[in-house]
Amino acid sequence: MKTIAELEDFMSKPSTELIEEFAKLDGDIMILGVGGKMGPTLAKLAKRAINAAGVEKKVIGVSRFSSGTLKQVLEDYGIETIALDLLEEGAMESLPTVKNIIYMAGNKFGTYGNEHFTWAMNVYLPGKVAERFKDSRIVVFSSGNVYPLTKVGSTNCSEETPAGPIGEYAQSCLGRERVFTYFSHKNQTPILIYRLNYAIDLRYGVLLEIAKQVYEGSRIDLTTGSVNVIWQGDANEYALRSLFHCEAPPKILNITGPETISVRWLAEEFGKHFNKTAHFINEEQPTALLNNASKAHKLFGYPKVTLNEMIELVANWVKADGVTLNKPTHFQEREGVF
Repeated sequence: MKTIAELEDFMSKPSTELIEEFAKLDGDIMILGVGGKMGPTLAKLAKRAINAAGVEKKVIGVSRFSSGTLKQVLEDYGIETIALDLLEEGAMESLPTVKNIIYMAGNKFGTYGNEHFTWAMNVYLPGKVAERFKDSRIVVFSSGNVYPLTKVGSTNCSEETPAGPIGEYAQSCLGRERVFTYFSHKNQTPILIYRLNYAIDLRYGVLLEIAKQVYEGSRIDLTTGSVNVIWQGDANEYALRSLFHCEAPPKILNITGPETISVRWLAEEFGKHFNKTAHFINEEQPTALLNNASKAHKLFGYPKVTLNEMIELVANWVKADGVTLNKPTHFQEREGVF
């Protein structure tokens, strides 16, 4: 892949499983917060799956659409758009009633010094959404950051692991989950809480960050020495298929790849692709943010894009000076300051 168009076409190609399931899905789909890193390809994936299934359903994307051409791009793809600040007075009442909600709205980076906005987006807004769409099924994007750091070499954090969020962003993510859970109990709204870390494509993500450091000769901090990743296309497919697994009270699913990946090993693998030597600082700490997604893999199958494929794709993208989003993950952060 050499262009964004090729990348997005690859990421939005629906699997046979998704097409077959969408043929049975009742109601339209609305994506709240479609303007983020994952939203546009998730919307396109949903539209392609609907078309391939030969059914009549709308895909509606809601975002502020405050800059850029995304609104027009989505509309040209056959996706309806609504330009809206979800925090505005009356915003919920202006939205159409839709059976299937993918909730992607939230705030992470820039939390430090602006904590009040993060709490409004991540905790206050979910209550308004849950009340407005109490008769819908809702897939709620959350984060693996709700878990504590765990010992590398352990079984990683499963859905049964008690929450232990570090810092205000992670605390607000748990707050989002708790608010949706309250309204699920109150209104019997079927919900799935989708705890994700870390999705990647070629323009952003843990693998891109490590690859660029190796390529540029920068030293790689090994303090957080292990990570989980999943291809964005696989993560989006899991999210859409999660509509069939919403429950009241909410079902929780960890979403990531099957491997616990050594950062040192990743850097050395990229070094082989670039014919460069990886340079490191610090030593691996015994803990990291690591999730066990075996329940999701049982439901949906293993990710279709493998780790070695991701490494090769990212390496080729970096060598070709491909476009990047300049949105670092800060996966090394251990104090919860974003």
